[in-house]
Amino acid sequence: MPDTTPITASGPVLVSDFDGTMTRHDFYRLAIVKLLPANTTDHWAEYRSGKITHFEALRRYFAAIRKSEDEVLEVVRQMELDPGLRVAVETLRQAGWSVIVTSAGCEWYIRRLLTDAVVDVVVYANPGRFEAGRGLIVDMPVGSPYLSKSLGVDKTAVVRQQVASGRQVAFAGDGFPDVEAARLVSGKLRFARADLADVLQQEGLEFHRFKTWSEIPHILLQVSD
Repeated sequence: MPDTTPITASGPVLVSDFDGTMTRHDFYRLAIVKLLPANTTDHWAEYRSGKITHFEALRRYFAAIRKSEDEVLEVVRQMELDPGLRVAVETLRQAGWSVIVTSAGCEWYIRRLLTDAVVDVVVYANPGRFEAGRGLIVDMPVGSPYLSKSLGVDKTAVVRQQVASGRQVAFAGDGFPDVEAARLVSGKLRFARADLADVLQQEGLEFHRFKTWSEIPHILLQVSD
């Protein structure tokens, strides 16, 4: 079941994106290339033109998958979860930090990868399930305190709630949907790569650039209060 209650714990917290942040690749990019027919409608063009939301674009792509569950899971594994993730999360936990994963992707594949890696963290993501002949069915996170009509899960709302609670909050991400959330935290607690790093650099905002998620704890524990 998806996490639908807000975190009320105390102590510092690292809020992190998943696709392209904890993994090398985004699932939707792999899915378009490896799991969808070549004549699949360009839903990203529809999203960029304002015809549909980000959530709806992903929903349509995932629903168009007609491969077997085993074939889809093979592509999920090709996302390449950071092999150092388990140790990195435990390093932070021993130092008093908790980790929250927040994603506009699908909880179905996120949970699969984290469970296989024996990584136990709170996850806020769009719920979903695989159904043969219907693809990967993604639903809105109804009942979530972080519901967004355009994204499903609102990463910015997750970070905002943690900041408002008085906790020390760090953020890690890689994409354009992460920009607003990243702006909410202190520069020394901001970690970015790919598109997010480019935007923050253009805005002249302080951040730490990373290649793999497991690099973050060493830096974070040095710069945090």
